[in-house]
Amino acid sequence: MPNRIDGARLRGELVEPVGPYAQVDVVATTGSTNADLRQAVVDGAPDRTALVAAEQTAGLGRRGRTWASPGSGVYISVLLRPSGVPVAGVGSLSIIAGLAVLDVGDALGANVALKWPNDVLAADASGKCAGILSEAASSDELAVVLGIGLNVTRVREDVTVPAGALPPVSLAELGAATSDRTDVAMMVLAALHERETVWREAAGDLADAGMLDEYRQRCLTLGQEVKILTGGGSVIGDAVDVEPTGALVVEIPGGTRRSVFAGDVVHLRPTGG
Repeated sequence: MPNRIDGARLRGELVEPVGPYAQVDVVATTGSTNADLRQAVVDGAPDRTALVAAEQTAGLGRRGRTWASPGSGVYISVLLRPSGVPVAGVGSLSIIAGLAVLDVGDALGANVALKWPNDVLAADASGKCAGILSEAASSDELAVVLGIGLNVTRVREDVTVPAGALPPVSLAELGAATSDRTDVAMMVLAALHERETVWREAAGDLADAGMLDEYRQRCLTLGQEVKILTGGGSVIGDAVDVEPTGALVVEIPGGTRRSVFAGDVVHLRPTGG
């Protein structure tokens, strides 16, 4: 397979005792890496178990939507058991993952930015480069499956883009210094470990982890007029802040501020407008 992902190399550099992960498996294709690791939770897989796929056939995004995974990216899920983090702190984990992907983009020279809560975009908001999905898993102890889908090379033109969604864009198209998928997977897992370790030590508090101001600076959503689709309807207003829990603060007409913990955001005016 062209530009295949080298599992032996990832394990050699990332798995204990050399690296921080308990296990790193690589598959050519699977339905969903998150679904696979949700089953691994049931089977008792340890903290920091990772699965990397070169292709997904049934990848999922937020609210059950499909995530196109046509073999032009890396699709990574990590099982985390952050015993010292309260359930209320787990909501900020997707923000930590977004910062980790941003670290990789910055290191490779790709011009990327963040959209609350879980997307990595081209810095001009012209396309989506990565999606993140954090899911609590059924377990006797707190367990979270964190999935990252990252476009490394140009996505095929025949891939369907959902109505209203940004078109896909890849690290290569944004100027990344490499499109080697093993290198990119290695960098993502290393960056995620660095970010997640600090986050875990701070019990899930972004401010205590020293990452809240950084996120605010790189988040294109702040300062925007937004529409947020939630399970209970929608919220329209100005995105004015992000809380230490990861919640987005929206000022609605009349000046009332509301904290939104989850939802799909639509920017209602162009970035910088």
